[in-house]
Amino acid sequence: MTAYLVRRLLLIVPTLLGILIINFAIIQAAPGGPVERTLARLQGLDGSAASRMGSGGGDMINTTSGSTSGSSGYRGAQGLPPELVADIERQYGFDKPASERFVIMLQNYLRFDFGSSFFRDTTVINLIKEKMPVSISIGLWSTLLIYLISIPLGIRKALHSGTQFDLWTSSVIIIGYAIPGFLFAILLIILFAGGSYWQWFPMQGLTSENFDTLSFGGKLLDYAWHIALPTLCLTIGGFATLTILTKNSFLDEIGKQYVMTARAKGLSERQVLYGHVFRNAMLIIIAGLPATLLGVFFSGALLIEVIFNLDGLGLLSFEAVLNRDYPVMFGTLWIFTLTGLLLKILSDVVYTLVDPRIDFASRS
Repeated sequence: MTAYLVRRLLLIVPTLLGILIINFAIIQAAPGGPVERTLARLQGLDGSAASRMGSGGGDMINTTSGSTSGSSGYRGAQGLPPELVADIERQYGFDKPASERFVIMLQNYLRFDFGSSFFRDTTVINLIKEKMPVSISIGLWSTLLIYLISIPLGIRKALHSGTQFDLWTSSVIIIGYAIPGFLFAILLIILFAGGSYWQWFPMQGLTSENFDTLSFGGKLLDYAWHIALPTLCLTIGGFATLTILTKNSFLDEIGKQYVMTARAKGLSERQVLYGHVFRNAMLIIIAGLPATLLGVFFSGALLIEVIFNLDGLGLLSFEAVLNRDYPVMFGTLWIFTLTGLLLKILSDVVYTLVDPRIDFASRS
């Protein structure tokens, strides 16, 4: 197992490198970069105009000898002193070719130096630390609810497969799976957050303005009051998939020979279920936990954070893309990817803890 873990850890390096290369190349072709946006602001244009003017991540466009842009090659530089344009290029690091910028970025990332945001007066690490509690809050609670609901419900559906209970719960699950989380969020806001009917829950933030003055119990209630709707939105779609997965996994195990043998030995249904079936059926569910955590923390909550105005990692990444804030974009990409790869390795370790018969080291 040790040799297998070492190989998996070593594979993280080329995987991270490949992902960064692909995304860096895509960014170079994307219209409108930080230099172009800054020049557009100096000319009194908005961000959308800047995006239309840029022709790539380096902000450069092709110009003819008679262009009024000067030698800079930026259409947004028309009428601006070349020295100012060159200074802006140096500020954002675009006075160097793309290949050199990529190498410098890799060298910094190996030291976990992600630089500072182009448009926020702070470092990327500080931004992530600032936004992380919001994403962790809704991510942990929604993941906890998903597993607390899905596993017992999936087991019960497997034990009562084909009954009325199985049929009507399947109908609820299908409806929950069919409704996107962001659409359900809008529905909850309309119904319960003052949209058109009742003002039972707040529409934004994780705490009230007077949170610091509340007692400990009051703070818990206030936090639960704010987190209820976003957590419910993330839970509604996640529990459907996991419930069906749990049911099918248990149904597959219940029909195997070792279950009939255990019953023939006189074991009770509870002993058969939790002493034999549960461990084997939970393997596939445990394997999906890292993906669930990663999706809820870093991607699944994006629209929910936008709708409920929660200043978390999803919203941070979204705004970084809109503003072409490259240090934030690539810094969060590096951290999210590394976290995902480590969680995948962790799932393999948990696999062996749940069932020691699994031996990853024997794989070719």
